Amino acid sequence: MPGVLVRAGLPALRVDGVRDRQPPNAVRARFVPAGSRATHRARGRASGRRSGRGYPAAVATPVGADPTVVGPYLARALGDQRWQEVTVELIAAGMSNLTYVVTPQGGSPDDAVILRRPPTGAVLATAHDMAREHRVISALDGTAVPVPRTLHMCTDESVLGAPFYVMERVVGVHVVGTLPEGYADEPEQRRAIGDGLVDVLADLHSVDPAAVGLADFGRPEGFAARQVRRWTKQWDATRDRDRPNLDALAARLAETVPTTQRSGIVHGDYRLDNCLLDPQTPGRIKAVLDWEMSTLGDPLTDIGMMFVYWPEAGEDRASAASGVTALPGFPTRREVAERYAQRSGADLSELNWYVGFAFFKFAAIVAGIVARSAAGAMAGKNTSGYAERIDPVVELGRAALEDGAI
Repeated sequence: MPGVLVRAGLPALRVDGVRDRQPPNAVRARFVPAGSRATHRARGRASGRRSGRGYPAAVATPVGADPTVVGPYLARALGDQRWQEVTVELIAAGMSNLTYVVTPQGGSPDDAVILRRPPTGAVLATAHDMAREHRVISALDGTAVPVPRTLHMCTDESVLGAPFYVMERVVGVHVVGTLPEGYADEPEQRRAIGDGLVDVLADLHSVDPAAVGLADFGRPEGFAARQVRRWTKQWDATRDRDRPNLDALAARLAETVPTTQRSGIVHGDYRLDNCLLDPQTPGRIKAVLDWEMSTLGDPLTDIGMMFVYWPEAGEDRASAASGVTALPGFPTRREVAERYAQRSGADLSELNWYVGFAFFKFAAIVAGIVARSAAGAMAGKNTSGYAERIDPVVELGRAALEDGAI
């Protein structure tokens, strides 16, 4: 079955500090128009074994998911002896959660499942809580929000050294830096992608947490103010140098926290490249991925963060790793806001605050990456140019908050 992985020509910048991050369930094969087939040969290149993004694979035996352990465990947990022997491929690494494709010996890509676990190094426990990620995905199964089907949750850390879970592998188009050739070439199809992203987000925010067993998934009261305090503390703890404009933005956000209209399930990092698109119908979202930051809170924080990654034609944003949404046909940010308001019924009169906060959060996280890199904690990661992006991002946040420039 066809799928796509594409990357931008420019260095990517991710808020979780992982460059060129591969999401769960992303498909390695190239995009093949309807009626064609992707061959096994098309999945690799003559230069040698490739990773999920097309880069040389970092390791021959994936760290953190030993096949000799994973196979027998899955055979027992899933009650199927064909999993006794497996191949394991690491497709996402770094400071984000690790993602592996697990295939039974002799099986095809259609037989594979996805295994997710925390990084193997020192991490923030709350940022890599596998049980929470598994719980929210499981809870949303059967709602209007497309998610992979979960298969198993393991909390026994003696198995792989950390909790992990297994879910189905969803076949879809993963857009990172550009649209693949032959996919969504028409402006109408690109508009459909934008509209589909908005509609799924509105559908997520309409889910009643209690109705799906997530009533205690977070503390929605005071969420926005608590988020400002959290990321201000993060910035204070990882200052790379004096940045008075960042301090001023933090203070102004704290002074102007809006009253939350309603609470709901918040994804925490909702954007185009955290979704898989239908290979045949660009406007259909096959799956929403990367739920590691999800909680109960103010849904408008998701809109604010999505706007950080939504450049328009003619813009050169320090926060944008991809210019896909600037292509002809994609809705503008204001059109996105209008569609979301119509579908959700939300009042977006305070949207400028949420966009300003999203840029502040982004700047604080990038500053943390810079600080960890300076301390030697980002070995093997290219963080060059990150520090220079912080101040422009802060200015985008100030302009949103003070001038309404969303």
